[in-house]
Amino acid sequence: MPRCWPSFRFRSKKEAGVSTKPGKLPDSGSSASTLGSDAKSKTAEESEKVNGLEEGQEEKKDDKKKNDKKKVKKKKDKKKEDEDSKEDGDTKDKKEDDKKEDDDEDGDEDKDNKDDEDKEKKVIVGSVSEAKNIYRGASDDDGNWTWVDKYPDGVEEAAENEETAKYAIVVRNQKSNDSRKKLEAHSIIVQSPQIRAVLAEIMADYPGVACELTRLEFEAPFKPFVHRWNEFQKYIEKPDLDEKTKKDMKVLIDIMNYEIGDNVKTFQDYVKNGVVCFKDLWMIFQPGTVVIATGQGQLSAFEMVETEYQTTNRGRFLVVRCDCVDYGGKEFGRYQEQILIPEFIGTKKITGLKVYPLHFHKDKESVEAKLIKRGELFEKLAGHHYKQYSGKAIGWDRDENEIELEVSGRIIVDIDSFNRFSPWRVRYVNEWSATDLDRFSKYKEKMGITDDKFVLPPYYQMLARARTRGYSLKFKKWLDFFVDQITEVEWNTTAFDRLVLPPDQKELIMSFSESQIAGSQFDDIIQGKGKGIICLLSGPPGVGKTLTAEAVAETLRVPLHMLSSGDLGSSPWEVERELNSILELVARWNAILLLDECDVFLEARSTHELERNKIVSIFLRTLEYYEGIMFMTTNRVEEIDAAFQSRIHVSIEYPDLTAASRRTIWTNFLRGSTIKSSLTDRDIAELAELKLNGRQIKNVLKTAQLLAARKKSETLDRKYIETVLGIEKKRPGAPQQMMHYL
Repeated sequence: MPRCWPSFRFRSKKEAGVSTKPGKLPDSGSSASTLGSDAKSKTAEESEKVNGLEEGQEEKKDDKKKNDKKKVKKKKDKKKEDEDSKEDGDTKDKKEDDKKEDDDEDGDEDKDNKDDEDKEKKVIVGSVSEAKNIYRGASDDDGNWTWVDKYPDGVEEAAENEETAKYAIVVRNQKSNDSRKKLEAHSIIVQSPQIRAVLAEIMADYPGVACELTRLEFEAPFKPFVHRWNEFQKYIEKPDLDEKTKKDMKVLIDIMNYEIGDNVKTFQDYVKNGVVCFKDLWMIFQPGTVVIATGQGQLSAFEMVETEYQTTNRGRFLVVRCDCVDYGGKEFGRYQEQILIPEFIGTKKITGLKVYPLHFHKDKESVEAKLIKRGELFEKLAGHHYKQYSGKAIGWDRDENEIELEVSGRIIVDIDSFNRFSPWRVRYVNEWSATDLDRFSKYKEKMGITDDKFVLPPYYQMLARARTRGYSLKFKKWLDFFVDQITEVEWNTTAFDRLVLPPDQKELIMSFSESQIAGSQFDDIIQGKGKGIICLLSGPPGVGKTLTAEAVAETLRVPLHMLSSGDLGSSPWEVERELNSILELVARWNAILLLDECDVFLEARSTHELERNKIVSIFLRTLEYYEGIMFMTTNRVEEIDAAFQSRIHVSIEYPDLTAASRRTIWTNFLRGSTIKSSLTDRDIAELAELKLNGRQIKNVLKTAQLLAARKKSETLDRKYIETVLGIEKKRPGAPQQMMHYL
């Protein structure tokens, strides 16, 4: 327990009776008496101070009983101190200190007693079956506040009560910033059942308006009334309205004329002249209407939802939120887009905006027809499809900003796989509204469709997204493809026939490929193991290994997914992750997998290269359970790990091309040339003597065609080929026979 010790002070010379005048000494008797008294008092005080300190130390260790004894002793000491301080003139100060000390000790005792009582009477939380009101206190200069028990001062009675409940409309007014008005409505509360019934008809399908509510509230600037003003004017002209409805509606019309009459006139003027200013831009965007926008060069349609003005560090914008129809990989649904219209000065032509209502377009009907036709194709592309593409596509940079790419070649349209395997942001679709589902049911009933298949009505086809998602097999990238640039695949039906291979080998390759695509039932002892077909093609470069896989894919009309070492990474965990993903995709797409230059991953294991051993083990395990067709090419077959030999079903070695093979290759390429060839059979026979592989022959002819086109020649003459071969002669590693030939 804390304790206050008596304070000690030294008296001045004047208080002690000592003269301060120079040359005058005090009386000897009084001096001796006073000094003796002082000495006595000082000794007592010092003795008391020592005793007090000792008691303070003992107090921390003793219990309550010892503490009481100290209090008795201390009172005796205080009595003695009071007598001594009388002699010293300190009586008043010591009494105040003693009183304070006694109060503190008594307070501590009371506190201890109260704590004991609180422990005995513990409060049970929530035991009183009543509500306790507390109130928000005043804020300080920093805006901080707390809850208090005091009822706040100056609280006015509620404005809405039984008296206001009888009125058809309650108008909440505030001071107006408009110089033409003193007051303006902050909001209105519609209480008339007749008005609510009218609004339920006029405001049908208007987002955010629920006319079935007993308390129907609208806030300024009263957008629903601005957008549906024409409907209001037509409704009040109906001849069959009852008197009560007419009377209540007149009240509402008078209020709206005062509050938004100027806005309505401005809106009508905008529509008439086809222009709008930024401040009133929200007026032309009525929720539920169809708007069109040009994004990345493609016209798209949306259903308006709402508008909102926003200010950012880039300036002020009107945010137009609208819905389109999208496919999420499993089902169709709505997807909301945000289109920003930046602030502009003065007025601007409505059709010059980034997004504007469709009814402002001068050729509304043809736009609708074009959008519906594209929506039909979008609906058919649901799922996964093997297609051809040529044109601009949309990719993303590291910050996920859209960038344009020029893409051509074969693609796989597959939104579900995009969502699962691509590194880019997924578009999740929202569920259909009750109104949407009702429209779907009515459309199917109208068209006589009785099955459960989902069908998009023309209106929703018009709102379909202009882009779909998939994978470019040529560029090996996940991209957004424009729907109207997707076409059917043009198959090369002669590719396999032009393949330079012995007939028996071609027959073997085609037989196992066809059976595997058709769904072979052959299985291992362990279910799911060894169900795939793996074919190893080995030989020098340019003899047709890669062409074999391409020709098989063209003949079977299935996708060909080509992989190289750079596509799978270098570390074991990267290789395993990418390989598993690719094999799953290949199985889903029913594609042929071509692993080009596979010796990088299938090289024989050694005791000192642990990382490579892990990669080889991953391939061994993966190939064991692969269920599709895989072609592997290599020009170092002798370095492949022995464990792979038992997992390879067909192994074909391509020898160096013979003169006859090269002649066939020259003939095939010349036949497919874009420029008519003037070469004779003798020219081709002489060229076939050069020891060039198929890839080199293709490159020579391609360059010769470019040279002929540069010279504006109508035919591909031998002289252009000789010119290219002359340049090739200077290239390091050129065939020795080329030197002799030239």
